[in-house]
Amino acid sequence: MVGRLDRYFHVRERGSTFPREIRGGLATFFAMAYIIVLNPLIIGTAEDMNGDTLGIARVAATTALVGGVISILMGAVSRYPFAIAAGMGLNVIVAYSLAPQMTWADAMGLIILEGVVLLLLVLTGFRTAVFRAIPPELKSAIAVGVGMFLTLVGFVNAGFIRRVPDAADSTVPVQLGSGSLSGWPILVFVLGLILTIALIVNRVRGAMLIGIAVATVVAIVIESIARIGPMDDGQGEVNPEGWSLTVPSLPTSLGDVVSLPDFSLIGQFSLFGSFANAGTIAVILLLFTLLLADFFDTMGTMVGVAGQAGLLDEKGNVPRAREVLIVDSLGTIAGGAALASVNTVFAESAAGVGEGARTGIAPIVTGALFLVATLFSPLVELVPFEAATPVLIIVGFMMVTQITRIPFSDYAIGIPAFLTIVMMPFSYSIANGIGVGFISYAVIKVAQGRVREIHPLLWIVAAAFAVHFALGPIEQLLGL
Repeated sequence: MVGRLDRYFHVRERGSTFPREIRGGLATFFAMAYIIVLNPLIIGTAEDMNGDTLGIARVAATTALVGGVISILMGAVSRYPFAIAAGMGLNVIVAYSLAPQMTWADAMGLIILEGVVLLLLVLTGFRTAVFRAIPPELKSAIAVGVGMFLTLVGFVNAGFIRRVPDAADSTVPVQLGSGSLSGWPILVFVLGLILTIALIVNRVRGAMLIGIAVATVVAIVIESIARIGPMDDGQGEVNPEGWSLTVPSLPTSLGDVVSLPDFSLIGQFSLFGSFANAGTIAVILLLFTLLLADFFDTMGTMVGVAGQAGLLDEKGNVPRAREVLIVDSLGTIAGGAALASVNTVFAESAAGVGEGARTGIAPIVTGALFLVATLFSPLVELVPFEAATPVLIIVGFMMVTQITRIPFSDYAIGIPAFLTIVMMPFSYSIANGIGVGFISYAVIKVAQGRVREIHPLLWIVAAAFAVHFALGPIEQLLGL
C-alpha cells in the first residue's frame, strides 16, 4: 500500500517523505486556517441588494467544507502540494461589488457561471496555452511577486505593519505597528518569527509547525494573564494593542470544542438571476472582472508555489498543469454552489512546501483538517494570526530567492519583471501585478520594434488586462 502511494504521488521521486508531506499539510492548514474565520466576516456580514446577509456561522461551515473537499480532490488528482479555499480579494469583490447589485443567490450563481467558463477554457486548452506563452523570466517574476505579496500579508495580518490613521492627510500610507511596536500580540509575532528563523537555519524538521505551536502556547498564556482581547470588538471599540482577529484561549467546555455545522446554504443559488437584477451588460462586466482575477491569481500562485518546490520544468512550466486548473475551476463552481465564494489555489500552500511537502499528500492532509474544522471550529480559532503569520514571512523569503533567475540587465524583460514584482504587494493583488507586467512587456517590445517576439496569446491577455484596468471609464461610457 505504501509503495503504491509512493509511486502514485511520486514521493521519493520528488525527494520527499511521508512524514514531510504530513507536516507540510499541517503547516499549510495552520497558515490558511484564518480563512475559516475571515471569509465569514466578509461574505457572512455583507448585505445584498435586499439587505440580507448569509450569516457568519453558516458561511464558516461551508467555507471549511468546500476547502476540505476540493483540497483533497486537488491532492488526489493533480498530485501537487496545492491547497484550495475561499480566495481573499476575490471574496471582497463578491461581497462589495456583486452582492449590492443583486441577491446573494444571484451573486453565487454568477460565481458558478464563472467557474464553468474557467473549466471550458481549461478543457479547450486555452488556459494552459496562455500559461505556456509567458516568458520564463516573467514566470520567475510572478513567483517573486507572490513571495513579496505573502510577506506583506503576513506583516499586515499580524499587525506588524498597519495603515496610518487618516492616511489621506499623510504622505505615509502604512507604518510600523501603531507608530511603534507595542503590545503583547506583536511580541508573540516577533518571538514566533525569531524562533522559526532559528529553527530554519539550523535545519530542524517541522520548523514552521513548531514555530506556530510554540507561539500559540505563548499567546494563550499571555491572554490568560493579561486579558488583552481583540483589536476590534465589533461594536466600534478599537484596541490597537489587541489581537488582530482570533483571541487565543483554551476551551472551557465541550461546547467550546465541538459544534454541529450548519450546511443549509448549500444549493441556495440562482444561476441566471443576476441578469434580471443587474442587467446583461453589467453582469458581463462583473463576470469579466471575476474571471480575470481568478484566472491569473491561480496562475501566479501555481507558478510561485511550484517554483519554490522545484517542480517546474526547464521552461518554467508546471507539468500536468491541466489537472490543477480543472480542479481549481471545480473549486470555483463548488464555492458558488455552497455560497462560500470563489475557491482558488492558496499562496499559503507555500508554507507546506517550506516544510518539505512536494506532493498531493499534503493538500489531502490539509483538506482533511478543513473537514475536521467543520466540527471543531473553536479549536481552529485557537491559533491567532500573530502565531501563524511568521510562517508567511519565511515562505516569502524562500520565494523571493527566485529573483536570481531574472536578467535585470536586459531592460526589455527586467522592467516588466520589476513591475510585476512590486505591483503585487503595492496593489495587494496578484492579478494586478501580472496584468501590469504583461502590458509593460508588450509595450516595451513594440517600442523596440520587436513585435514578432510577442506571443499572440500575450496580446490577447494584455488587451484583456487593459480593459480590466479601464473598467471604470468603460462603465461610465456605457452609463452603468
